[in-house]
Amino acid sequence: MGKKSENHTYTKRIKAEIIQLGADLVGVADVEPLKQLNLTPPDLLDSFNRAISIAIKLPRAVFEQIVDRPTPIYSYVYRTANRILDEIAFRTASIFQKDGFNSLPIPASQIVDEENWYGAITHKAVGRMAGLGWLGKSLLLVNPQYGPRIRLVTLLTDALLTVDGPIENRCGECTLCRDACPVGAIKGVNTEDYYKSRDDALYFSRCVEKLVGEFSKLPNIRSPICGICIKVCPFGR
Repeated sequence: MGKKSENHTYTKRIKAEIIQLGADLVGVADVEPLKQLNLTPPDLLDSFNRAISIAIKLPRAVFEQIVDRPTPIYSYVYRTANRILDEIAFRTASIFQKDGFNSLPIPASQIVDEENWYGAITHKAVGRMAGLGWLGKSLLLVNPQYGPRIRLVTLLTDALLTVDGPIENRCGECTLCRDACPVGAIKGVNTEDYYKSRDDALYFSRCVEKLVGEFSKLPNIRSPICGICIKVCPFGR
């Protein structure tokens, strides 16, 4: 069996194990294109060849309860999804270690640059490069089956897995997320591949001010979440 076939077989096995652990979606990205991202630390990807994007779907009914603000139930589901993803990534890292590979799980929801609101790496960019969806006008990853009703986690590894590729953006002329945003944070600009900066897609400060200054302070919310643009997206609804 050639090396390429061995990599493909191992990739299929790892993906199947990740699904068994509870994931709904899994894809593999080459780290080279991701090195242009805002990374913390800047050399985060230097020891790795691949970035695995793992997603779980969120219950549609959770978002149908949202009218003009996040609900306590959505807040609970959001935190639960992050916890499940972190566990899947942690357990997958253990599998890689047993197989003789290094891997680094990046937490599903961790801000490491609180001034600029960045994580160690953007899970959405990894998810796009791994073929799990495209970047919608809301700057959320939109999966063809589940829409933006997913949560993501990233696992870096030096295993030479077979790489998946980006898929076509299917937002088209739809502006439902832009029209629904309570602070007009979504510009409604489409992209064929990716936004060079999040400011190309969003008035980001408007979103942050609403989430941190108001929504996170609501009773039983505690997280900077909204859910309104997720609710109105026709994909996965």
